[in-house]
Amino acid sequence: MPIKDMYSMSNGALAEMVGQRIDQIRLEQNLSQEDVAKAVGITTKTYRKLIDGGGKLETLVAVLRVLGELELVDAFVPESTFSPLQLAKLKGRERQRASRKRTSLPADAEQTEDLDW
Repeated sequence: MPIKDMYSMSNGALAEMVGQRIDQIRLEQNLSQEDVAKAVGITTKTYRKLIDGGGKLETLVAVLRVLGELELVDAFVPESTFSPLQLAKLKGRERQRASRKRTSLPADAEQTEDLDW
């Protein structure tokens, strides 16, 4: 069921709803929290924290993998594609590498040291 007014919900409430939906998938597959936690390599307490809206994104992905529901990641954040015209416009402004911070030496400090070689 789609969320009707997600923008009025807090981040915590949305995270909790995602956790509840994941837990529902687990129940539909007739798996215990312990089974999923063990397969992911986390404690049951960590799993409960995840379904209560806490936890790490990496843990969420691992649980979805165990449940065989990784395609939900693509539905959660679909790939954004640019039109060919937008790509051509951006290509000219695309950075190739980062630049270093430049520090300038005082004029009298340039290579005045005598090297004893």
